[in-house]
Amino acid sequence: MRIALLMLLSACFAFAVPLKKDTKVHWLSYTEGLKKAAKESKLMFVSVYADWCIPCQVMEKNVYSDPSVATLLNSRFIPVKLNAESQDSIMCDGQAKTVERCYFDVWELSAVPSYVLVAPKGMSILTLTQSLDVSDMRFLLNQFLTKEKEWIAR
Repeated sequence: MRIALLMLLSACFAFAVPLKKDTKVHWLSYTEGLKKAAKESKLMFVSVYADWCIPCQVMEKNVYSDPSVATLLNSRFIPVKLNAESQDSIMCDGQAKTVERCYFDVWELSAVPSYVLVAPKGMSILTLTQSLDVSDMRFLLNQFLTKEKEWIAR
């Protein structure tokens, strides 16, 4: 009887304690992201930052740590983080260039934080430069998803 009561209490306690969800964005490298986007047929969301960028640091602390943003990025996109000043070589729009050259020459960006939405085949769809709060980021990601099927085909 005592064992049955303990089992019942354990089961009740297990259901009463909510499971902690992973609320961190699972950032990938650009090359890993391209492979995974192609394999899973998902859009790649690239967050472009610089180490010295204060708005980038604020977004990391306040926006990317938000559970709703992290869940949306992890489940519906392939999240990639990219340092705009990196000299690493990547394939951007079918061209092998350094991250810095992709940032300036291919994506035509000039400030951070910036975002690049990339189709599973590796071609950029759009770019945006702006610091966002949580609600703006959720809105932006959901707007991207309204065109998801069309953009995945690119």
